[in-house]
Amino acid sequence: MTKADIVNAIARSTGIDRATTLACVEGFMEEVMNSMNQGNNVYLRGFGSFVVKKRAAKAARHIKNETTLMIPERFVPTFKPSQYFAENLRNSLDPKK
Repeated sequence: MTKADIVNAIARSTGIDRATTLACVEGFMEEVMNSMNQGNNVYLRGFGSFVVKKRAAKAARHIKNETTLMIPERFVPTFKPSQYFAENLRNSLDPKK
């Protein structure tokens, strides 16, 4: 599903025009990115959490040159679904149903 698909689905289900819906979706995404860029996590009850995690520095091998490189520590965005979200997904994709 793309951003356009999400905007169209929300506009259709709420009756709000597509341009307003697009502005809301883009505004939401911008606020999540801004918050995470400042090192803050975003918690959406019933949906999940957007969390900033720190990856430690590590050594890697360049096989062709047979040298060792150091990959510096960095911060990465992650998403952790809520328990409700995860259970709902498992139940909807269960092949036994």
